[in-house]
Amino acid sequence: MIVLDSVPEEYGRILAYGLALGLLVTLVYAASTSGTVFGAYNSRWDGSASLRGIADQTDTEINLIQETETYTTVETDAVAFVLAPTENYTTQEVARLRTFIRRGGTLVLASDTRSSPAGERLLRALGSAVGFVNATVRDEQYTYRSPAMPVARNVRNHTLTRDTESVTLNYGTALRPGNATVLVNTSEFAYLDRDGSQSITGNETLARRPVIVEEQFGNGTVVTVSDPSVFINSMLERPGNEQFVRNLAGTHQRVLLDYSHTAAVPPLVAALLTVRQSPLLQILLGVVGLALVVVWGRNVDVGSLVANPKKTDDASTAAGITVDAADVAAYLRREYPEWDEERTQRIAESAVRDRGE
Repeated sequence: MIVLDSVPEEYGRILAYGLALGLLVTLVYAASTSGTVFGAYNSRWDGSASLRGIADQTDTEINLIQETETYTTVETDAVAFVLAPTENYTTQEVARLRTFIRRGGTLVLASDTRSSPAGERLLRALGSAVGFVNATVRDEQYTYRSPAMPVARNVRNHTLTRDTESVTLNYGTALRPGNATVLVNTSEFAYLDRDGSQSITGNETLARRPVIVEEQFGNGTVVTVSDPSVFINSMLERPGNEQFVRNLAGTHQRVLLDYSHTAAVPPLVAALLTVRQSPLLQILLGVVGLALVVVWGRNVDVGSLVANPKKTDDASTAAGITVDAADVAAYLRREYPEWDEERTQRIAESAVRDRGE
């Protein structure tokens, strides 16, 4: 058993600093990462941190959206990703999105009505006739690992699907395209497993199923994807999925990741985003930081230098030898070599004078 009283004071101080540093690192990591499904700061298989990484590789500016007001200020050459929204957009928020799109923006909506109807309700509010089929699309012929992960190989020649040979789904569904342009279809061997039997039964038939469609609204575009899993980390390892994301990001100057109605943003990231979007907060934090620097410069622990015998010679202090300005100045030169001589002497004399020599 370790007796703490027997531990030298310097070792105890080092141990305390080490524990404090470890705790700080842990807190910062926890506050800046997320385990939320589809989360932009979730690096596990079900997060979308890779989506941020791919967008960053295309030299495209990335912004996380927590409030839809952002849509009113960004330039028109931007693409916004809305992945699996779980809350409905209000009438005012839909109006902002509609204005963003009609001015020339691109909205990529990837949702699945089996988990939440919010995605399809957003489409209806925007004036789209595209709908989600409430059944898992399966393909026994062209598949990745299982029939519930079909490889959609019928890809239209289009700017957004350039060099994309296929897109792989992960327990996704299909779309009712309405008047939209179909960009990606499954193979002709796909079927909708409406009864959940994991096999083709009853009235279920084999046919090509639309999984990605595009619609024009004014000068902008809405791209609807039948499976948000296309954009998670594990599925972006599939070559076609990654190329599709690169096309979406690379054809625009800015990428917007809209988490205003879906997965939560980590608290530290949320705080940084709040500061970034508020010039007043930036000024306030700058003033506070400057004040702390000034206070630190004036109180640079010289008081503890004179008052704490450990900072000087224990034997000399015990013998009653007075610490003068030269001693303090010598210490300051060792600890703060970047200070000029005038500042060193001024602080040394002030410290000794305040001690009441």
